[in-house]
Amino acid sequence: MIILEAMAANHALLRRLAQRELASGGGLVRRPAGATTVDVAYLRTNPGDGLPIVVIPGGPGLASALPYRGLRRDATAQGLDLVMMEHRGVGLSRFDVDGAPLSVADVTISAAVDDLAAVLDDSGIDRAIVFGSSYGTYVAQLFGIRHPERVAAMVLDSPILSVVTDLALTRDYRRQLLVDGPGATPTAVRALIESGAVSSIELNHVVTSVYEMAGPEVLRRLVTARTKGRAKLVWRQIVRLGETEVDDANPYVMEPDLVAGISYSELGYAHDPDGLPLDPVEPFAAHSAEEFIGEPVSLPAELPRFTWPTAVIAGERDVRTPPPIAAQIAGLIPDASLIELTGIGHSALDSHRRAALAIMHALRENRHATLPQQAADLSALPRRGSLQTASLLIRAGINVETRLPVPTRRG
Repeated sequence: MIILEAMAANHALLRRLAQRELASGGGLVRRPAGATTVDVAYLRTNPGDGLPIVVIPGGPGLASALPYRGLRRDATAQGLDLVMMEHRGVGLSRFDVDGAPLSVADVTISAAVDDLAAVLDDSGIDRAIVFGSSYGTYVAQLFGIRHPERVAAMVLDSPILSVVTDLALTRDYRRQLLVDGPGATPTAVRALIESGAVSSIELNHVVTSVYEMAGPEVLRRLVTARTKGRAKLVWRQIVRLGETEVDDANPYVMEPDLVAGISYSELGYAHDPDGLPLDPVEPFAAHSAEEFIGEPVSLPAELPRFTWPTAVIAGERDVRTPPPIAAQIAGLIPDASLIELTGIGHSALDSHRRAALAIMHALRENRHATLPQQAADLSALPRRGSLQTASLLIRAGINVETRLPVPTRRG
């Protein structure tokens, strides 16, 4: 009973904090949701201060109000008019007007796109720059297809292109880079696999997180230590971090349950696991048996019709939506520029906020064509973002545990 009361109190506190963010700027738009209605929340920083920028986070299931307080604070200081919608089924948009959670059937990508158009209507915004990160790039691209007249420019950060072809490319890319290829890190990963010391899903979580956040050398040290029976504590902590992205509800931060139809039925997050190491769908397939029905649209067929300037961001260490996918998208959009940021993994919005904000400024000033030449300078900006804190903690934990001596048994 004490635990349940503490959880309820924490939930109430997070809700108050999220509502406080909403009260600082934004509004609610009443939207249909099956047999009921939902008030979709949105937040806004500097109304009327130049061309607005709509930011759509990843997930699906990632909230906007609480996780991106720092982004909005920085945007306010820089004079950016930032608009962020709380995705239906998540956080402040999770419950219908009667206080009941929305149904999974009423939380779709198409509904989210329609919600976004309604948010712009409510805000009095005719046209905006649309910035999508990870899953948010799918929403951004679909918004562009359905409402092209409302897009002034677009940023696609760690983007999605096509469920089936992205999956095949990502599998090949991850395995060649981290398991099958030459070099010290793949060799160490293979040795850990052959030792049988960890499960395949554990390996998936840890290799993905550590490679993206800390790089190949830190990953090599960790898997080598784990093969020798060390670094168990930090290993478990990183596994837990990966698990929270798949099946844990963290109220007002990450809530994957009501967006399950998007994750599995529309975007195939658990589609057709192949049973080989580092399969990106493996952690999701272990959690859900929902069938992939199909995407709402064929993006490869539609992107050549985009007429607005587009910046496509690829993180050098991104193994979730790896750089070749970003390159394909940039090749399909007539007026696209590919910005390759070194030393970061998935989502510049979350791992390199200053670079993301600089790219927003460039789009507002119609300088997107110069961004590829500025990639090194953008990469070198001081790192800020929610994943940067996690990266520092992971590095610190691995540094401690991989330097400890192997314990000896007495007696």
